[in-house]
Amino acid sequence: MTIKIKRYIYTVSAAFAVMLPLSCQKGFLDQRDSSNPTEQSLFDKPADGIALVNAIYDTYQNADLMKKSLWYYANFQTHDFFNWGNDRFYNTYSIPATFGAIQVFWQRAYIGIARANSALPIIAKMKDNGILTEALANRLTGEIYFLRGMTYYYLAASFGGVPLELTTGVNDGLRPRSSQDEVFAQVESDLKQAVNLLPWREEYEASELGRATKGAALGYLGGAQMWLKKYSEALASFNQIEGKYSLLPNFIDVHEYDKENNAESLFEVQFIVAGTQSWGGSNEVAWIGSFGMPEEVSNFGYDYANKGLYDGFQAGDLRKVATVIGPGDENPSPGIKARGGIKSYPLVIAGFNSTDAATKLKYTGTDGKIINTCGTIARPWVGSDNTQLRSGYYNEKMWRDPTLNGNSGDGTIFGAQNQILLRYAEVLLSKAECQIRTGDAAGGLTTLKRVRDRAFGGSAPATFISEGKTITDPLQMVYHEYRHELSGEYSTFYNLRRAGVATAFIQEVYNVTIPTGRELYPIPQYEIGLNQNLTQNPGY
Repeated sequence: MTIKIKRYIYTVSAAFAVMLPLSCQKGFLDQRDSSNPTEQSLFDKPADGIALVNAIYDTYQNADLMKKSLWYYANFQTHDFFNWGNDRFYNTYSIPATFGAIQVFWQRAYIGIARANSALPIIAKMKDNGILTEALANRLTGEIYFLRGMTYYYLAASFGGVPLELTTGVNDGLRPRSSQDEVFAQVESDLKQAVNLLPWREEYEASELGRATKGAALGYLGGAQMWLKKYSEALASFNQIEGKYSLLPNFIDVHEYDKENNAESLFEVQFIVAGTQSWGGSNEVAWIGSFGMPEEVSNFGYDYANKGLYDGFQAGDLRKVATVIGPGDENPSPGIKARGGIKSYPLVIAGFNSTDAATKLKYTGTDGKIINTCGTIARPWVGSDNTQLRSGYYNEKMWRDPTLNGNSGDGTIFGAQNQILLRYAEVLLSKAECQIRTGDAAGGLTTLKRVRDRAFGGSAPATFISEGKTITDPLQMVYHEYRHELSGEYSTFYNLRRAGVATAFIQEVYNVTIPTGRELYPIPQYEIGLNQNLTQNPGY
C-alpha cells in the first residue's frame, strides 16, 4: 500500500506554513521558538531534514491552487470546459487581476520557493555535520531543486516573466520581473541539478512513493527546454525516460481512484485522507472531484464540458468516454460502477422517489427505471435553473472517487484522490513534437502512434481525424493529440501556448478569438501594490 508524503508540523515547518505575502518576508524560515533553541537543536537528526523538504511539497496540497489556478488555466483557456460558479469570467477571457485564485497561486508559489531557498543551505550544513548521509542529503537536495524548478515552470507558463528569487536572506520580494525565457533558463538549471541528484522511482522504498524522481525531473526538464525552443536538448531529456515508464494498457485506468502512482505517472500531487470534511480543514483533502460532478448528483456542477470536445473525438477513440460524458452516457469508471453507478447517488435516489413529477422525470431513465446515465438526450442534466447554459457534459477524469457524494447524502465533499501533473503519454507527445521539429517527422509519427494505439484499443486508424476533419500535418496532429489525450487534466493549454499556437488553435477549433494578451494570467493586483517594480501583463 502506498504511504503518501506527510508533513511534520513542528516549530520549523510551522514557521514555513505562515501564509503571509513573500513581499513582506525576509528569510522567514530562519526563526526560533520561544525557548530560543540553537540551530543544532532544530536540525540535529535526519527526520528534521526530511520534514524541511516535505514542507515544500505542501505548496501544491491546496485545492485553490490546483483547481482554480492550474486546472482552470489548462482547461477553461482552451474553451473545452466552462465555469458555472463565481468565476465565469474565464468563459470570456476576462480574468480580473484581483481574482483570489491567482493571488493564492502567486503567494503559495513564492512561499514554496522561499522554503526551497532556505532549505538548500540547511541540508548542505546537515550533510557537512554528518547528520545526513551523502546519499540522503543528495536526494533531498535534488527534491528541493525539482520543486523550485517545477514551481517556476508553472509561474512562467501561466504569467510569463516573473521575479526570480534564488537566495536566502535577501528575498525582499521587490525584484522586477525577469523575462519568460530567463525564468525557463533557471528552470532548466534547477532541473538539471535535480536530474543529477534524484534517484529513479524504483530506487525509492515503497513508503516514499510520490516523491520527486529522476524521471519527473527529466520530464519537466524536457518541457522547459521546449519552452526555450531547445528541441534537440529536450528530445535527449525525453529519451532518457524511455524504458522507465509505460502506458497503462487501458486508458480508462489512468485516472482511476485505486490506481494512483501507477506506471504511467511521472509526478502527481499526493492527497491523503485526513479525517475531516471541514472547509477549514487540512490541505491533504480537496474538493476538486466534487465540484465538477453534475449538480443533479452533487449539488455543485461548477464546471462543465463543451459539447465540442465530446464531438471532436475520432470515431472509436476510447478516450472520449473516459474524458467527457454527457446525456445518455453511463459513467464508465470501474470505481463508480462498483459503487452502483450513477443511480447509487443519494440525490439521484431521492429525485427518483420524489412526489414532484418534474423532479422524478429528471431522474428517470429511458427505460422508466431510476436513471443510471448522466441525464438523457431528451432531458440533459443542465442544473436546477434549466437555462440550458450548462451543456449537460462533464469531466469524467475527475468523476472517479466513489467515496464522494458532494453536498448530499453524508456530505462527503472532500476527497483524497491524487492529481496527476505529468504522465508518460504527455512525455511521448512532447517527444513527438520535438522529433518533428528537428526534422524527423517519420519518427515523430511513430512516437505519436504509440499514444494513439492505446487510445483505440490496440491499433489506431491510419487516417487522423479530429473535429470531423482529416489532419495530415504532423505538428497539427500533435496539437490535436495534446487536446484529446490531456483535456480535463493540467496540461492542454500550457502545451498549446508553449508551441506558440494557442490562439490560432482555439480559433480553428471553436472560432473563438483569445483577446490580445489574454493567453497569460494577469499579475495579481495585490502583488503589484506590494512591489512597485512589478509591471502588469499587456492586455490587462
